[in-house]
Amino acid sequence: MVIETKEQVLEKVLEMAKPHCPHCEEEMRIWEVPPINVGDGLGWGEPYLFLCFNDDCKLYKRGWDDLAENFAQTASYRCFCYPSSGKFEVMPVFSPQGGKGQEIDEQLLAEQEMLKENIKRGFSVLADCFVSKDGPAILKIILDPTEPARVRLKAAEMIGDIGELEAIEPLRNLRVGNELVDKEIESAVAKIHKRFYTRECPFCAEIIKERAKICKHCGQDLAGQ
Repeated sequence: MVIETKEQVLEKVLEMAKPHCPHCEEEMRIWEVPPINVGDGLGWGEPYLFLCFNDDCKLYKRGWDDLAENFAQTASYRCFCYPSSGKFEVMPVFSPQGGKGQEIDEQLLAEQEMLKENIKRGFSVLADCFVSKDGPAILKIILDPTEPARVRLKAAEMIGDIGELEAIEPLRNLRVGNELVDKEIESAVAKIHKRFYTRECPFCAEIIKERAKICKHCGQDLAGQ
């Protein structure tokens, strides 16, 4: 089972055609689910929904009177849609501003578009580096914190296949903070050692031959290590 990150889900939602509210035909907008659940407390099941913010929507305008008359509540409804299924539902809101704090604004959309472009550019550069066996350039991308996590993850996958022994030390000292990237870096180091028949001394951490019995750097006996 593949577990998608929140960023990956948002990328998919951004690429979808926005649905139109069945109550007013207004184009719905992307809404980020708040960390606090409402209703039955079971959560929404998705990190992003499409939500109608039209204050002239028939559902929203009628909801104030319906809830006041039937439940003595100062509240209304807004229509929302699940991106995964296209199913429409309604959620309660308790003020005209209800839900608007989680609307995905234009600035974030622009940032996401920029991220997509940076990922596309990064993958293109990596493809060229892999073909030319340019390990140092791939290592530079892994070490660059401004590169998108997906680009650094792909670079980490590649470095194990073409990286030289000199790449091991900077990789060992790098902690990206992304579990997937950090795990792939560990795997890449293991691949490099396997390709060169080397390992690291458990005492001084210098690189030695896999079959060495004595470390040439610190002189420690490696029997049984």
